[in-house]
Amino acid sequence: MFPSIEIFGREIGTYGILVVIGGFFCALVGRLLVKRFGMDLFDFLILMLSIGVGIFIGAHIVFALTNIKTLVLTFQHIGELWFERFWDLFVSCIGGMVFYGGFLGGLASIPIYCKFDKRVTRGQMFDLYAVLVPLFHVFGRIGCFLGGCCYGVESPFGFTVHGNEMNPGINGVCRLPVQLIESVCNLLIFLLIFYLFQKRIMEKRLIFLYMLIYPVVRFTLEFFRGDEIRGFVFGLSTSQWISIFLFAAAVIGLTVAHFRKNKQTAAV
Repeated sequence: MFPSIEIFGREIGTYGILVVIGGFFCALVGRLLVKRFGMDLFDFLILMLSIGVGIFIGAHIVFALTNIKTLVLTFQHIGELWFERFWDLFVSCIGGMVFYGGFLGGLASIPIYCKFDKRVTRGQMFDLYAVLVPLFHVFGRIGCFLGGCCYGVESPFGFTVHGNEMNPGINGVCRLPVQLIESVCNLLIFLLIFYLFQKRIMEKRLIFLYMLIYPVVRFTLEFFRGDEIRGFVFGLSTSQWISIFLFAAAVIGLTVAHFRKNKQTAAV
């Protein structure tokens, strides 16, 4: 829609702007919420930095997996390629980012952080993460809409884009604004989990709730995506398979937590 805007004579990508805005609101909300755990500003910044690094690495790894065939072929023919051509192919295979990869990378960074900060538990940090992820995703998907990526299928209603040089395939075709639909869904998920966090409902289990709700949304919306750069196995995209995995993991996690709670209650 608007992949970039000009500010003081420089072209700046709208997706990057929305990512910064999303990060700002996550930092603002997160700073207010961590007061419950007695974290000071320095500890919170280290936590956010740790999660940010995990998100960055995980997002690129999963993007590379969606391009694994091209990546393997690139290395198989490395001796036949000029360095510049090899580098261009390599970057094209790993240069993008996948949300689920970022989510899993951030998730993996929390236990590592908690090994160094013994004042907080993994359950507490996972609760915080469950609140902030959908909030950040609200802005991320708006950025996708403005940038023209992750676009929807052709539809009799929606938006028609003209002059998008970054994704010329979307020009002149009316497409379903699946990015905005997902953004609204993420906003509703955020409001729900934020409310539960504030009321101390489902403490140390909110991440499982997120992993129950969002994967269903994502699995469904994947059928309405029009872009092809997502990888497909047995007719399902990479994100749909990850959705199934996360949903199953959440069911198992909640079941285990339920039995543990009952066991502790019986022991008392």
